[in-house]
Amino acid sequence: MHVTLIRRLRRWPAIGAGLCVALLAVSCSVISPERSYQPEQHTLRVAATSSIDSVPLRLGVKRGVFAAEGLDVQVVDSATDDEVLRAVLDGSADVGLASNYVMLRRAAGGARFELQGEAYACGPDTMALVALPGRDYEAPTRRPKPVIGIAPGHPFGKLATRLRLATEGVDPERITFVEMRYAEQISALRSGRIDAAWMTEPDISKAQKEYGAEVVMDTARGALLDFPLSSYVAAHDHARQQPEVYAAFRRALVKSQELATNGAVVRAELSELTGVDPTTTQLVALGTFPTSLNEVRLQRAADLFYRAGVVSERVDVASMLPQQDGVGAVA
Repeated sequence: MHVTLIRRLRRWPAIGAGLCVALLAVSCSVISPERSYQPEQHTLRVAATSSIDSVPLRLGVKRGVFAAEGLDVQVVDSATDDEVLRAVLDGSADVGLASNYVMLRRAAGGARFELQGEAYACGPDTMALVALPGRDYEAPTRRPKPVIGIAPGHPFGKLATRLRLATEGVDPERITFVEMRYAEQISALRSGRIDAAWMTEPDISKAQKEYGAEVVMDTARGALLDFPLSSYVAAHDHARQQPEVYAAFRRALVKSQELATNGAVVRAELSELTGVDPTTTQLVALGTFPTSLNEVRLQRAADLFYRAGVVSERVDVASMLPQQDGVGAVA
């Protein structure tokens, strides 16, 4: 069609030349579209722990997904979710990946966040009470006053344990929690100092493979089935001052989350991230990596925390959503 038009325009050289240039410009724009905006900044610091939740983010950075949106995303490794949110609020990080439990507690206390995307939702066997064989704790009801080990910085584990044991008839008020890291948990399980440990993947699979650990109870059930565990947030005012930058981040985040639909890719990255051997990561139970920011799903988390007494004020998730920008981040 372009050739025929150009032949006809040879009768009018000046006009034909102008239209040819226009046609070439249109063709080039179809092949390699230019962004219709210029981000206010090119670098985004994203604070995150070395958890399974952060796998899509790290994949997106490695594969140039964020760079394609004009962003240089620098992952700032943090030890805890509290550290992540402190970095977001004091401006040393532009975005933070944190558990919804910790983030919504801070929001209920007055911290103003803008949600940028959901990170991870639990699936069957992704978080559980784990015991060693021969300790006579094959079922939750075997211990009316259980002593449970839990990793520091994981307060959601306490809530998950209480909720699930309550459904089995165990009084939540009679549970004793002891904070200890993975190696200490294994030692305490062996000595009988704790009855079970609340673990998440990949620690569950690691304990099963290396120590023959057994799952006493899957805590990703009942009220916590497919529960939204973590999200990406920015300081509210900072995000509103740079809407194009954060819109670009959300677009790239959706594409990065889509990379995690491939379980083999997730497990390979998880092995590199955590140092767990590839054979063990093949056993890891995976949750889901949402590709949309869903108000209803997140309000479910906020309401459960309110009913459970985790927060004294009900958080309105709608007030934390980004302004509608047509990028498909909000669904």
